[in-house]
Amino acid sequence: MSDPQNAAEQRIPVTVLTGFLGSGKTTLLNKLLRRPELADTAVIINEFGEIGLDHLLVEKSDDEGMVTLNSGCLCCTVRGDLVRTMSELFLKRARGEVSPFKRMVVETTGLADPAPILHTLMTDPLLASRYRLDGVVTTVDGVNGASTLDNHEEAVKQAAVADRILLTKVDIADAPKLAELKHRLHHLNPGAPFHTVATGEIDPNQILNAGLYNPETKSADVKKWLQAEAYEGSHDHGHGHHHHGHDHGDDHGHSHGNDHGHAHGEQDPHDVNRHDDRIRSFCMTFDEPMSWSTVAAAFDALVTYRGPDLLRMKGILNVKDTDKPVVIHGVQHVFHPPATLDAWPEGDDRKSRVVFITRDIGESTIRKVFASFFDAEKKGWGNAAEPAKPQ
Repeated sequence: MSDPQNAAEQRIPVTVLTGFLGSGKTTLLNKLLRRPELADTAVIINEFGEIGLDHLLVEKSDDEGMVTLNSGCLCCTVRGDLVRTMSELFLKRARGEVSPFKRMVVETTGLADPAPILHTLMTDPLLASRYRLDGVVTTVDGVNGASTLDNHEEAVKQAAVADRILLTKVDIADAPKLAELKHRLHHLNPGAPFHTVATGEIDPNQILNAGLYNPETKSADVKKWLQAEAYEGSHDHGHGHHHHGHDHGDDHGHSHGNDHGHAHGEQDPHDVNRHDDRIRSFCMTFDEPMSWSTVAAAFDALVTYRGPDLLRMKGILNVKDTDKPVVIHGVQHVFHPPATLDAWPEGDDRKSRVVFITRDIGESTIRKVFASFFDAEKKGWGNAAEPAKPQ
């Protein structure tokens, strides 16, 4: 299955808006929908309570612009509702029964793990041909965010998998605590730029177009999507290149606390029992081209044994037998079909780069898995059935 830029341009970008209860998602959304940049936006709200569906049409940014899922939590049983709602909206749009919306926002309930929504967008054939994930935007309460992260693992996952993090209520937050929260979020997810939001106001351009495809240039913006440089800046280990791996020197295990934060020159105020001590974020670099069958087998092994703990992976690969870059994107045990881009980014050194956000898996563990597969390939392994190559 191919996913070239021209096909991506035709699909409707979907922003997944997540964040814990009370973090200001709805306030933010109400303000955003009044902005001209979101005038042609369909919204699906997954909310608690009995909210009817009969009055819901996509009409600009008034109340009727809300499309509401009538269930509490977007988990496996509700994914069908999401598929059905998004499919029906697309058909109504094609028939001219609703406004020709140009983008979609899915707001999750505050208790939701966003992974099932991402899985649905990545794997449902009907949706994948009509919509594309533009980005995950997570709101974090600038006043109560630290205690929420301490007490609720789902809130940590919401921040960890984000493409953009929005700090809300900064106008009433305590400045030192806010600075500490920013520091903590940067350690949790170095690759997500974060923005501050006061009274729900933010420039929509700071959160839209966060995905791989840039609608302005009509091409893939790999550097902006991967944010690989952010991970290099969040380590102070040596960056020695190895034959197959970018060595950061240690496993970032529990005993290290926040190994990937010393570059900031201050002690991170980590408590021993915090959920985010389990999260690791890092970017691995591979200097030499790799065979698709070997790298696919390595990912398959990781997914088979540690799928739930691979919170998010995205990368660009230099694959043998093609001079074009292959883009991969995975959330836990689900991978989007690999996409071949038309060309490498201008000035790119053609190294493979993969960003990992993991739970309870250190970087050296993943490096060892890849090394074992690369070593096996060198020794003549690889006669097994090959996975389907990207088109």
